[in-house]
Amino acid sequence: MAPTTYPFQPDYAVPPGWVLEERLEANGISQAEFARRCGRSPKFISDIIAGKAPVEAKTALQFEKVLGVSANIWLGIEKRYRLHQMRLAEAREAEASADWASSFPVKELVERGAISKLSSVGELVTELLAFFGVASTRAWQSKYGAANVAYRHSPSFKSDETALAAWLRLAEIEAERQESVDYDRAAFKAALQDMRRLTCAELPKSLADAQQLCKSAGVALVLVRPLPKARLSGAAWWLTPRKPVIALSARHKSDDHLWFSLFHEAAHIMLHSKKEVFVDGPNGDADAEEAEANEWAARFLLPQSAWNRFVASGEYRTGDAICGFAAEHEVAPGIIVGRLQHEERLPWNSRLNRLKVRLEWRDDRK
Repeated sequence: MAPTTYPFQPDYAVPPGWVLEERLEANGISQAEFARRCGRSPKFISDIIAGKAPVEAKTALQFEKVLGVSANIWLGIEKRYRLHQMRLAEAREAEASADWASSFPVKELVERGAISKLSSVGELVTELLAFFGVASTRAWQSKYGAANVAYRHSPSFKSDETALAAWLRLAEIEAERQESVDYDRAAFKAALQDMRRLTCAELPKSLADAQQLCKSAGVALVLVRPLPKARLSGAAWWLTPRKPVIALSARHKSDDHLWFSLFHEAAHIMLHSKKEVFVDGPNGDADAEEAEANEWAARFLLPQSAWNRFVASGEYRTGDAICGFAAEHEVAPGIIVGRLQHEERLPWNSRLNRLKVRLEWRDDRK
């Protein structure tokens, strides 16, 4: 069996100035004389020895000629020293970012394999930055901070900025893995018609079929388990100018919420800005665009005139009537129950909740 090897990464680096000073002493050359031989000023040589000036290619070639030590060696020493100094600076910055790092749902991100289990705050900060694909906490704030991203969401999300950002990043990574054609609006609208009928099919296969339909129209549909304190049902945004994303959390674990969220997010893709990230949570009617997305989804799933006749008849109080109406319009009965509850025609604890399909994550079945 071959022995396990580990790369050697020392926690120190020798400044090139130290090496230069030793060589000058060994050769009996003063700094002033060495500067004269190199054609450089004594101050410049002094600054290199003090670590204030870098050894650049031109300088390394001069040192090679005077001292007989390869220019590559001088440049290698310089590179290792500067890289080490940068790592030390990053470590100090990471330690100063402890509060930022601890605000994330670290345990859940480790469990999902998004980041590694680490022993120090500095390592955690480094892992989180790599997870988000940014170089610093300042860059994270610029790309993902709520103040710099056009989030559309309920005010209840404001205190959960990092959990929300982590969930969106998980969804973003899933979407990036999906290869698809360029977005086609007409094809997407046709796919949504097919997805209406999928609401009656068995989960989770129907959701997998919905993903394929979306993919064929250039839309990435992803399902990401919710994170603690990220109380959202779904989100919609444009990953690139040609690739929109619909992300669902299945937070309520019922088919009516899942499917309605999908069509709600589809409305954002069809109707609204490509520059905003629409995050939809508890207060779904918080602004005009959210209300418009809700209305579009409701009308797309069920014709308004048919719905008005159904509720006016009063028949919605029985399971048979709901199932019959759902079959007539090729949607899941749970969607009918959910809409009746949203319109306060049925209580949330109605016995008709039995018509909804309950969802489980695989981990919950253990």
